[in-house]
Amino acid sequence: MSLVRLARLVGASLLVLLLAACGSQLDPDTVARASGDTDGSGNGGQGVADGGTGDTGAGGDTGAVDGAAAGGDTGSGTGSSGSGSGGTGSSGSGGSTGGGGGKGSATGGVKAGSCAGFKNQKGITDKTITLANISDISGPVPGIFESAQQATAAYIKYFNATGGICGRKLELVNLDSRADAGADQQAYVKACDNAFAAVGSMSAFDSGGAGTANACGLPDLRAVTVNPERQACKSCFAAYAIRTNIIPDSAAKWLAQKYPSAVKNAAVMYVNAGAAPVNAKSMAAGYEKGAGWDVKYLQGIDVAEFNYAPYVQQMKDKGIKAVAYQGPYQFAVKLKQAMQQQGFKPDFYLQDPTIYDRRYLDQAGSLAEGDYIYAANDLFENKGNAEVQLYLSYLQQVKPGAIPNYYGLYAWSATRLFVEKAIALGGKLNRASLVQAVRSTTNWTGNGAHTPMNLGSAKTPPCLKVAQYKGGRWQQVSPGSYMCGRVVDTGIGG
Repeated sequence: MSLVRLARLVGASLLVLLLAACGSQLDPDTVARASGDTDGSGNGGQGVADGGTGDTGAGGDTGAVDGAAAGGDTGSGTGSSGSGSGGTGSSGSGGSTGGGGGKGSATGGVKAGSCAGFKNQKGITDKTITLANISDISGPVPGIFESAQQATAAYIKYFNATGGICGRKLELVNLDSRADAGADQQAYVKACDNAFAAVGSMSAFDSGGAGTANACGLPDLRAVTVNPERQACKSCFAAYAIRTNIIPDSAAKWLAQKYPSAVKNAAVMYVNAGAAPVNAKSMAAGYEKGAGWDVKYLQGIDVAEFNYAPYVQQMKDKGIKAVAYQGPYQFAVKLKQAMQQQGFKPDFYLQDPTIYDRRYLDQAGSLAEGDYIYAANDLFENKGNAEVQLYLSYLQQVKPGAIPNYYGLYAWSATRLFVEKAIALGGKLNRASLVQAVRSTTNWTGNGAHTPMNLGSAKTPPCLKVAQYKGGRWQQVSPGSYMCGRVVDTGIGG
């Protein structure tokens, strides 16, 4: 989605039809961990059942996860505990949830609103609150954003094992947007009619259902928003809150300090599809305006192009010393291969987290050595981040062997966002009150999973970290948790 944002952190790559989900290089013991939360929530039970296969046709249902089937309970861990169970009636006055009460718990430790006056409404029955996830599952790249649905199901599993919202379990219905604006729109028609809210969704062409969600007032708490039309939707928000025209300068400046000569001879390459061109242009302008780069070669490469040699030759002829690329990891491999074949080795290569993926490393091999990525979220390798490890743990419970990625991490964050806001609202919960509660959220970190996000303004965050692949693993190379600087309004794509 824009070299992880320095231009849309995440945006550009996400928008490409052929974009593949990004994962990470994890230590085996990290993936195998069965207890995620070290911040007071304990080990997760075996809540929500896996979704079925369903119909993957246009906007079709790809299966449901039934929260009411949840069983088991979470351990108490070391944090504070709250043992009260939620009320079961629409007018109950008890707490919204049971389970642990720490920040790392499924409830986020928020104060539960009274359930008095709670009303059944669209998507809410006496027993369940139905949530929809609309993500690209079929289409040009099957399973491209399956990670978003897996992560949403994982958090629902975690939450349902601990309690409910005014006596109701969460139920997830998965819908397929098929990397197609029309399918996205059809899926949102279904969500408007049958779900209370949409949570954790991820689509390369999310413009399709934007108007539908806005018209019906559907709270749409997405993983990431990638098109301006969705950004304009009044009831739509994203855990990764970004705008195409707003570019952070922190990572670009860090690289400029490390490679002062290289950034004066830079190339920005991108896949010539979807919204990648506008994101790349905004990024290039932001780097130049905010960090002193001189982008001497701004070039798109068509999806059907198989010969990358001419583009590499152009970079050699122009004396390019720094290469930034926006696009799927498969195409990044092709570019790196062409660079090697022609003996072209820039001082550094930078991309968004789409290459923070085991499959990229498998295909690129030694060509990946030295690659940089920038990110607004923490790395999966950080075993000290309890929230990230909690996501990894529950992901494996929902789908053993699933590859974690940053789309999934933000979908997990978006689901936590829904839970915490719904619990706090209690009997006042409805679509309009939820939208207002989310709009008032200005410092959302997903319990430390990512840098603070201003959900109301959806203004790109100023803080990033830089990681590098070296010695067979990804490792953070920038100082501190995140580097925070300014954001630049490029006027492109806004």
